[in-house]
Amino acid sequence: MADYKQSNLNGAYYGPAIPPSRTHRSVGRGGCDCCCFPCCLITTLLKFIFSIIITVGIIVLILWLILRPNEIKPYVETATLSTFNLSTNTNNNSTNFLTYNLTMDLSIRNPNKRISFYYDYIETQALYDDSRIGFKILDPFYQGKKNTTVLHPEFSSRTAVLGDSVVTTYNREKGEGFFYVNVKVYTRMRLKVWVFKIHGFKPEFDCSLKLPAPTSGGSRGVSTFERTKCDVRYF
Repeated sequence: MADYKQSNLNGAYYGPAIPPSRTHRSVGRGGCDCCCFPCCLITTLLKFIFSIIITVGIIVLILWLILRPNEIKPYVETATLSTFNLSTNTNNNSTNFLTYNLTMDLSIRNPNKRISFYYDYIETQALYDDSRIGFKILDPFYQGKKNTTVLHPEFSSRTAVLGDSVVTTYNREKGEGFFYVNVKVYTRMRLKVWVFKIHGFKPEFDCSLKLPAPTSGGSRGVSTFERTKCDVRYF
């Protein structure tokens, strides 16, 4: 009897098997734990946003491949300063007055085969030494595909300019024989693609002109002006 008990004590004793614990998962949440619901929501939202970005990117790529858009190409073909004189009125607090007459031909090329433009608003400004000296609004127009439109801005006035730097710049450039005038063009336009019209485009043209100084007797010296490409900013 004693031997029987001793043998049982010396052997290894194992209790009944412990069943494996079950992990409770919420039904219909893609395998996410209930306690991780915010994480699952954020992950699902990010996947949705990422899929939208990919879809939009594919659509934009397809449209670009179909339309092959090209940027607008503005040039100043000719420009003439027939008058450009700076005077000081000592009776009016030594105010500087600039008398000028600037005419120019501005060509705008639409190189696109499938896109045409409606120019609903065109504003031109002339600046000398960062001071605005001229302002003119041109008539709106429609520009078809593969088309070049020539505009004729003209600035002529006697305007007051501020700052002694204008006098210094004027005297230096007069001695050099060339005046440097910036012409900026502000537009508001629509794009026409097939039968669709897209609003909200406001490209700006920046034309830096090197203009021959008027000679004595009012001769113009047009032949020395070089055709100038304008910079285009879309945003």
